[in-house]
Amino acid sequence: MQPEKPTFGEPPKWITWVIERLCAPHLREEVLGDLHERYALQVAQWGETKARRRYWREVVAYMRPSILARETSEYSTPTNTDMLRNYLKIAFRTLVKNKGYSFINIGGLAVGMAVAMLIGLWIYDELSYEKSFPNYDRIAQVMQHQTANGEVFTGPSIPIPLANELRTTYGYDRTGGPFKYILLSSWTEGHTLSFGEKKLWKTGNYIEPEAPEMLSLTMRRGTRAALREPYSIMINESVATALFGSGNPMGKIIKIDNQIAVKVAGVYADLPYNTRFSNLDYLVPWQVNVAVRDWVKNSQEKWDNNSFQIFVQLAEHADMAAVSAKIKDAKQRHINASLANSKPEIFLQAMSRWHLYSEFKDGVNTGGRIQFVWLFGIIGAFVLLLACINFMNLSTARSEKRAKEVGIRKAIGSVRSQLISQFFSESFLVVYLAFCIALLLSQFALPFFNEVAEKQMTFPWAVSEFWLCSIGFTLFTGLVAGSYPALYLSSFQSVKILKGTFKVGRFAAVPRQVLVVVQFTVSVALIIGTIIVFRQIQFAKDRPIGYSRNGLLYVQTTTPDIHNHLDAFRNDLLASGAVTEIAESESPLTGVWNVNSGFDWDGKAPDQSPDFAVVGVSHGFGKTVGWQFKEGRDFSKNFGTDSMGMVLNEAAVKFMGLKDPIGKTIREGDLRYKIIGVIDDMVMESPYEPARQTLFYLGNFASNFINIRISPGISASEAVSKIGAVFQKYDPASPFNYKFADQEYARKFAAEENIGTLASFFATLAIFISCLGLFGLASFVAEQRTKEIGVRKVLGASVFSLWGLLSKDFVLLVIIAFGIATPIAWYYLDSWLQKYEYRTELSWWVFAASGAGALLVTLLTVSFQSVKAALMDPVKSLRSE
Repeated sequence: MQPEKPTFGEPPKWITWVIERLCAPHLREEVLGDLHERYALQVAQWGETKARRRYWREVVAYMRPSILARETSEYSTPTNTDMLRNYLKIAFRTLVKNKGYSFINIGGLAVGMAVAMLIGLWIYDELSYEKSFPNYDRIAQVMQHQTANGEVFTGPSIPIPLANELRTTYGYDRTGGPFKYILLSSWTEGHTLSFGEKKLWKTGNYIEPEAPEMLSLTMRRGTRAALREPYSIMINESVATALFGSGNPMGKIIKIDNQIAVKVAGVYADLPYNTRFSNLDYLVPWQVNVAVRDWVKNSQEKWDNNSFQIFVQLAEHADMAAVSAKIKDAKQRHINASLANSKPEIFLQAMSRWHLYSEFKDGVNTGGRIQFVWLFGIIGAFVLLLACINFMNLSTARSEKRAKEVGIRKAIGSVRSQLISQFFSESFLVVYLAFCIALLLSQFALPFFNEVAEKQMTFPWAVSEFWLCSIGFTLFTGLVAGSYPALYLSSFQSVKILKGTFKVGRFAAVPRQVLVVVQFTVSVALIIGTIIVFRQIQFAKDRPIGYSRNGLLYVQTTTPDIHNHLDAFRNDLLASGAVTEIAESESPLTGVWNVNSGFDWDGKAPDQSPDFAVVGVSHGFGKTVGWQFKEGRDFSKNFGTDSMGMVLNEAAVKFMGLKDPIGKTIREGDLRYKIIGVIDDMVMESPYEPARQTLFYLGNFASNFINIRISPGISASEAVSKIGAVFQKYDPASPFNYKFADQEYARKFAAEENIGTLASFFATLAIFISCLGLFGLASFVAEQRTKEIGVRKVLGASVFSLWGLLSKDFVLLVIIAFGIATPIAWYYLDSWLQKYEYRTELSWWVFAASGAGALLVTLLTVSFQSVKAALMDPVKSLRSE
């Protein structure tokens, strides 16, 4: 029997408490150790009562300034080069020693950082629209609000006289006015430019001569004053190369639509893609537009013809908001009482807001693409956060393994700040390695990203700001990822660790569980959002559009050649066997080019002056496109009176409040039109909005489009080839520029589909990053419970029960995440859908499927480690323990 060790009791606890509060942290343990040792000796020598009396004198003697000084350490500071090198060396060895965890940490962070970089590049590109123009902050477009049926409509369509009103009433800066330039412009239109045998279909504007100066065009040949020459044209470099090769285009004569001869007076550099004017291939003086188009000439004094655009540049001294408020009534003062009922209000929309703030509702700017900038910014931040959470979880999960290291370091003199620096060094090293990989990943993914986003983005490698941002981005990520592990691991008490009494608390895993829940909340919300976006797109695609777009194509014409030989052209096409029917129309099937508010009918309220879409068509248009009649009939050559007949869509009849509309009369000035038919609404504009009230009439002029229905028994390529040959026979001066109606209709969904594709791409990466972290945690848990699994197997536990044991905690976390994500996603998606007139529903199964999908992926991720642990030989696992 061993002799019982003498016990000396504890020194007064309150004195120990005082020492702990007063003593410098790096000396605290040493001082307490010395005091306790001396106390034990004095108890053995003089007894406990005398030792306790002497103890406080020992304490007072120790309280020297050097002991009280709050210096953090007597050792080298963390910024010391040698210490920093030592930290990095330890961090590197830790990474190499734990290759699996290092791979998960670095890989997850690299993917997260790559996503954040791509999103950051996309946001930078969106914010940089129009900034290539030096005066972009002073350039604006003149807009107007108009009221109809109690609703305010906003658009850039402006009457010509308004330009003169702005010039004469408000004036230029040289006379003290607010404007430097006021430019009338046509819409950007496609026309044929020909030189000799070369023909190009290009888009450009008729615009006033100061346009090159306002846009600060970079001239390759000629000067910015080139448009001051009558019948001149300025072309961009691409057009110059295509038409003239390496030759000098200056002074050469180009024909527009084989009708208007203009002289090349200047060549400017191609405009960048991230501007509204990116498709400005040429510029022609406005006066040419007036001279060659009668309807433009006749609109010089018409305040009710909103068919034009006005761009302005403000003087240096002018304020955009003040000028916008000042010109508010510029149109209202000059229109008759009927037009005044629409309450037109003129205002300026700054160029800096064209791209991101283009949507208006009831006269209020409601944003536009800026919502996508915010959306992707949030997604990027969340994906990066998911990757940081992986690092935090895996670092703290391995806390018990690193506890001994922390205890020893503290015992040999390291203070907490040094340990924090060490752990931050590890996180910075991991983030730095992840950043290097992320650069490669993002550069590799950029072509795909550009294709999906329909952009031409590049990394600005040579720009110093890019690298400064990258350094800041890396430091920020390192701080976020390393903060929690550094603070948590450095807080361990060395005494408990070295005594072997250190245990991770029962609630130590709670923060990790919370972070896993955050990860899967974000992932599930992204999955739900992606599904809803695609359902909304599909819902709009499946909407009845009032005509049959399959096998239907249209060709834009700019000469009257085909119109003048329409019957012969039609007969040749029918004889080719490639076509079943053709017809002309003023507007394409996927747009409306003419809007008129000058109609009257019985029962119309006197204060109404609503806009109607007006489309001139030829006989056979209905048969060609596949109109669906509600009542009445189509235009027919058997009825001579149909030249003053109209076919209305359902929206127009409903708006007019007509009962039994067939035979009723619609008046436009002195003209009287009889309603002969009512058709289902044709979706010609936005598929997300109600069809505009539309009037169709027989046009007796050369229309802009030839609509062609392809024979069902022939391939599209063969049909196009035959149609092109006939087209060139009757209009040899124009290129055969055809478009399929279904493809053009599909383009209306391009923006939403791009956003949906990008969102699904990011949602996939988010769930991948989350599962990567889950895989690491499952691996850690399986390793930590090796002994328990071995014991259970020895006692007869099945593989399935062990799989359930290891998986149930993770499944529970995902279920909690699903419960949190569902109401959040429901709230925001419901708000998003409200902006669409035609929208899908938030079906319960979308949420259920998203949750089930996340659960399935979780089980697959966790099961690998769970089954692997359950299949281990229990003898081996118990022996290893």
